[in-house]
Amino acid sequence: MNYYLFMVISFIIGSVPVGLLIANAKGVDIRKVGSGNIGATNILRSVGKKEALATLLGDMAKGLIPVLIARELYPDSLKVGLVGIAAIVGHDFSIFLKLKGGKGVATSLGVILAYSPLVALITIVVWISVFIISRISSLSALIAFILLPANTYLIDNAEGKFLISLMVCLLIIVKHKDNIMRLLRGEESRVGQNA
Repeated sequence: MNYYLFMVISFIIGSVPVGLLIANAKGVDIRKVGSGNIGATNILRSVGKKEALATLLGDMAKGLIPVLIARELYPDSLKVGLVGIAAIVGHDFSIFLKLKGGKGVATSLGVILAYSPLVALITIVVWISVFIISRISSLSALIAFILLPANTYLIDNAEGKFLISLMVCLLIIVKHKDNIMRLLRGEESRVGQNA
């Protein structure tokens, strides 16, 4: 398959608003409740645990599956990583939501799971550890992904992988800019609190 066509397909897959579709099936417009975000954390707060888990797995799959396929089609690790970036950008700036979207955490994790499993495992451990201490989803994600480039450099610094990890990190930071401001003001919601 043509590489650039596959990039477009990955972007379109990433654009599918899984959380919105799941919430709509329950009669909820997730964009109008809680934080207004279409990701698993707001689904958990506003719809339910099962729906949040389905959203998490669906958003992860949007990053995981294109990268797994790309690994079989293209030997270049940078090209494979860029397929993952296309999926994350699709999620963050969905063509189905007028270029709005989620925060990209689950989709990014799916990409890293397929792209560098050991680094992904460490990222998950960091996320869970910070979450247990803080109960703040955004803080957990930010710390885990800010550490991603360093972990990639130390553990799996194959050609292109450090660059891809930097891109993932920057996308996470950009999409969490409002959360960062609330964290600095001490106003960010903890899981279990209303958004």
